[in-house]
Amino acid sequence: MLILEANNIKKYYGDRLILDVPNLKIYQNDRIGLVGMNGAGKTTLMDILSQRKEPDEGSVKLYGKHAYINQLEDPDGSMLTPKIAKELGVDAFNRHLSGGEKTRVKIAQGLSANSHILFADEPTCNLDVNGIKLLEEKMVSFDGALLLISHDRTLLDNLCNKIIEVCDGTIKEYMGNYSHYKTQKEMARDRQQFEYEQYIQKKQELEKAITDRSRRAGKMKKTPARMGNSEARLHKRSTTGIQAKLRKTTKALETRVEKLEKKEKPKEMPKLRIDIPAIGKLYGKVVISGEGVGKAYGEKVLFQKSDFQIYNGDKVAFIGNNGTGKTTLLRMILAGEKGISTAKHLKIAYFSQALEGLDENSTILEDIMETAIQPEYLVRTILARLLIKGDDVYKGINVLSGGERVKVAFAKIFVQDINMMILDEPTNFLDTGSIEALEEVLQSYKGTLLFVSHDRRFIRKIADKLMILEHQTLTMFDGDYNQYMESKEKQYHTGRKEIRNKLLLMENKLSEITIKLCMPSKDQDIEALDRQYKALAIEIKQLQALLDK
Repeated sequence: MLILEANNIKKYYGDRLILDVPNLKIYQNDRIGLVGMNGAGKTTLMDILSQRKEPDEGSVKLYGKHAYINQLEDPDGSMLTPKIAKELGVDAFNRHLSGGEKTRVKIAQGLSANSHILFADEPTCNLDVNGIKLLEEKMVSFDGALLLISHDRTLLDNLCNKIIEVCDGTIKEYMGNYSHYKTQKEMARDRQQFEYEQYIQKKQELEKAITDRSRRAGKMKKTPARMGNSEARLHKRSTTGIQAKLRKTTKALETRVEKLEKKEKPKEMPKLRIDIPAIGKLYGKVVISGEGVGKAYGEKVLFQKSDFQIYNGDKVAFIGNNGTGKTTLLRMILAGEKGISTAKHLKIAYFSQALEGLDENSTILEDIMETAIQPEYLVRTILARLLIKGDDVYKGINVLSGGERVKVAFAKIFVQDINMMILDEPTNFLDTGSIEALEEVLQSYKGTLLFVSHDRRFIRKIADKLMILEHQTLTMFDGDYNQYMESKEKQYHTGRKEIRNKLLLMENKLSEITIKLCMPSKDQDIEALDRQYKALAIEIKQLQALLDK
């Protein structure tokens, strides 16, 4: 069933055409990921398709109801069913919601609207890993079309059956999920590069043949003066004939060049290239250790009596639900609070998710040079590789977009005298291409790394160890994310098996008590049996509820 139809969509900013979409159709079973670089126009296109914005030209027809999850707008709690609110663990009318809770409310609102199509702009914003998994489950079971903007590649892989790329103001559709899109895009580019090289080679061969024949025709000598009239006439006739043939051949070759199907060189898309200058060496095995570390705000305990160690060269992903205290612990490490010790020559660069390390009153270049140990030319080189080039280095920090601020924050880190990085949500505001460029450099980084992220693929690619904060306790896991998830799955199944065994024993016990209550003997305490029966019934119900989760 057709849900949405857009025709000849055009959108201008001033005189600049930023979107030109001839035709787009979305059907009921479409699960579409909308991808593209920061600033490509993804949100503008989604706003036009959802009729939140008017195109300057063209039309959009929506058939049926729609809902919109917006990363920037606060939720109002309308259209929120108690069932979905409970499943997502939210209270839409709580005035003091965290970022993650606000996102959950917006998701709940979108799913409560009984829509034919759901538009979702960065729905994982501020969500922890469990929240993202819950979102994924709800969207998988959503009975309608989905148009999703997300930089979470695992989410795009698990949800989407089509990818639409926004590039150079227009769109291109790819069947399959994000991984299929990447493969198809790379294959198409390789094919285009091959065809272009074949075209250039053939053209050069023909042009060389034309040049050779023109040179030969030009070298034909005039009639020598010593020749008689008869010989001269024969020479001229022969030369004229040869020249005519050469000219004819040359013309034919020129026609072949003109008729060659022109192949365009693949366009080089701007790509983030990140290099970290040589890091300061650090000798010693343990770089950071904590013993009996705890933190509470009044009666609210974040974590307590926690021990941890981070070794030289480790790449540690710090994971846990929203509000458990991950950023708090990072700041405690930086401040060297009670129970935390660091290696003697440890030099840490900190990336804050709030980006408060940037000076709003400075230009990009001024702010970076303030703490840089590298010369200005190298700073400019690093900025250029982050796609901040030329006079853009003189932009004020206060006018930068979220993505630009992240890049400046990284540039500032990369030119400091450091041997360890602590990164708090480093992929926020970055497009998928930039995230992948960051992954490459962090994979080859030789220093110690501690980072917080809810991007599952990013964690899988970077981390060789995990630090987990849950149930007010901090634990270390000596393995990568895949090994951790396998261990959790094993624990889950082991736990369920134990619950089933316990449930079976209790049900047998309940049956025995039931028989005794139905056929009591004279010496039995009926009231005591009845109390046992009720207690067992409650416990069985609780165990059954655990299995039903």
